Amino acid sequence: MNHTALTRRELLSMMSALGLSLSLPAMTARAANRRGTERPRSLLTLWMGGGMSQLETWDPHPGTPSGGQVTAIPTTVKDIQISNLLPQVAEQMHSAMLIRSLTSKEGDHERGTSFVRTGYRPEPTLRYPSLGAIAAHELPDDRVEIPPHVSLAADQTFSHGGYLGNQWDAFRVFEPGSGLSNLETDLSAARQKNRLEGLSVVSRNFRKQREFATDRTLHQDTLDRALRMMSSDQLKAFHIDDEPADVVKSYGDSRFGRGCLVARRLIETGVRSVEVSLSGFDTHISNHEGHVTQCLTLDPALATLLKEMRERDLMQSTVILCISEFGRTPGINPAGGRDHWPNWFSCMIAGGGFRAGTVIGATPGGIPTAKDIMPTEPLTIPQLYATILSVMGIDGAKEIMTPIGRPIRFVDAEPADWLLETKAH
Repeated sequence: MNHTALTRRELLSMMSALGLSLSLPAMTARAANRRGTERPRSLLTLWMGGGMSQLETWDPHPGTPSGGQVTAIPTTVKDIQISNLLPQVAEQMHSAMLIRSLTSKEGDHERGTSFVRTGYRPEPTLRYPSLGAIAAHELPDDRVEIPPHVSLAADQTFSHGGYLGNQWDAFRVFEPGSGLSNLETDLSAARQKNRLEGLSVVSRNFRKQREFATDRTLHQDTLDRALRMMSSDQLKAFHIDDEPADVVKSYGDSRFGRGCLVARRLIETGVRSVEVSLSGFDTHISNHEGHVTQCLTLDPALATLLKEMRERDLMQSTVILCISEFGRTPGINPAGGRDHWPNWFSCMIAGGGFRAGTVIGATPGGIPTAKDIMPTEPLTIPQLYATILSVMGIDGAKEIMTPIGRPIRFVDAEPADWLLETKAH
């Protein structure tokens, strides 16, 4: 059955009609971090919206026809260099792997975004779930009272549940670090209790008259989960007021920086999948200047995130993926920009058992055409995602029956085990 859940906006509107809102008790953000000898696995995706240039970030080619204006700087790993626009990240490269040979056939923003978020090329008859939605769906944890799949600082696109159902869509927070709106009240406990009882009466009457619609829309389930979340101490993970000022500053004064800090707090709390978005990489004009601006935001946030995740022993249990929908052309156009280029591009991945301090693949230093072959075997998005699911303990070959009665695997590829520490050559 293809369920349709109430959105948070619809739920809050319904509760508002009853004059209902809830206050939140305080909590310590780290209180949920100690749940046993082994932490649950999580996925943290940093989404570089618009098509981040590999040549201005992870794969510089200075002094070549495709190099542009960047230079290459050394990192904490011998023989690995990255763009001079990411000096702080260079100091954390021993914690990460660079993949320079990703390839895709989708050069349109919408289609490329869909493909890289899901591992499947988009089609009109079926909407695929994002990798984060799969992780949240397959690894439930009843101890987590807040949404298991969260999107931070996304302006437009965000990760969806696809055929798993929109109850697995990412819970969106547009201004991370400011908490969540519409969740506090000045009502007394007694009056708040009365309003909840009134809401219960409304819900029961609604179900009596519309039992099928109630089941189909997940009305009561959505309401129960929302009430549980709205009264949970774990919501404090969305706030950064109790973070030391120097830590907040180190992430950078930006939505993305605060999003990365909130993401770390959510991961500590046990949230399964978090995505933080940084848009603005669609640099068809003035590509170099555009990447200078974007990297001023990306560099401190990513560097601090890697450092804190390592220091807090969260790296092994978390896969951190920094990726875009495609790369940008080796050639520079007459407007000083680079155009869409899915043929080969780069990403950074860390944690989860991936081989830290390693570069995978290589790309040409000249200006290849779309038909040119990379110097090394390309790595496909499905291969990468099969590997990520594998280290998270999820069988990517598992078949799900979709709402249209079509069995389909989570990912149509085998894991690339040679990307992992235990499988290193």
